[in-house]
Amino acid sequence: MLITSPHNPRIGKLRDLHTPRGRKKSGLFLMEGPHLLEALLQATILPQEVYYQPQLLQRTGTGRALLDQLLHTPGLAAEQLIEVSERVIEALGDVQTSQGVVSVLPLAAFQTQTVQARRVLRPRPILLILDSIADPGNMGTILRTALAADVHEVLLTENCVDCYNPKVVRAAAGVHIALPIETYLSWSAIAAQVSDHCAGTPRVLLAEAGSPHLYYEQDLTKPFALIIGNEAQGPSPQARTLATETITIPLANNVESLNAAMAEGIILYEALRQAHT
Repeated sequence: MLITSPHNPRIGKLRDLHTPRGRKKSGLFLMEGPHLLEALLQATILPQEVYYQPQLLQRTGTGRALLDQLLHTPGLAAEQLIEVSERVIEALGDVQTSQGVVSVLPLAAFQTQTVQARRVLRPRPILLILDSIADPGNMGTILRTALAADVHEVLLTENCVDCYNPKVVRAAAGVHIALPIETYLSWSAIAAQVSDHCAGTPRVLLAEAGSPHLYYEQDLTKPFALIIGNEAQGPSPQARTLATETITIPLANNVESLNAAMAEGIILYEALRQAHT
């Protein structure tokens, strides 16, 4: 099959996946680029469909190898592999210069229980709560750092940017494959998960500039939840209610606060340092 027009009805439906409404209605989302497709295939996750532009892929050795692998992957039928023109792949993508391939994936394949089943079973003390994180780039970076720091799970409040937004997926660089993420959670549902994670004695640290408690003075080896608040407004009232303690990162030279992703990384890696001391 070859599609040459961006106005093809099939392409129009896929472009709807750039919106939260389109993703929710269809139960699908997009992963763009050869590196993400390679990560999917290594994890034996087969896309529902793959739209590819062979000339663009063949510009690099990695792209050529991926194209050959794609065309010989058991379980991917010919009708699931759709060749398209450069105009079409650019219309499907979210970047100015397309890398030649866009994968269509079911949201159901990335449910928390499914992702947890793919992980090595071991204690993970950190439960990460994201409170109304709005910027897609920040969200993607936060999720990538969370996976690198071996977070148990990430819980997203109802006002967070959709973690399947194409910009988030691109910035997260394959994190969705291996990191359990629960979305659109109420605070009551989050509180229940915190209680379960902390074995009935909730311990919730809220990152906030100006707190008298320094992050590195905390015992981060025992199960705890960390709340990272909105980039501009800070923590919500509900986050403050759930928190059992605020913690801060010391700042010099009258700097008021750090980027949410930077603050998260500093605290999570202190937890890793303590775990390996």
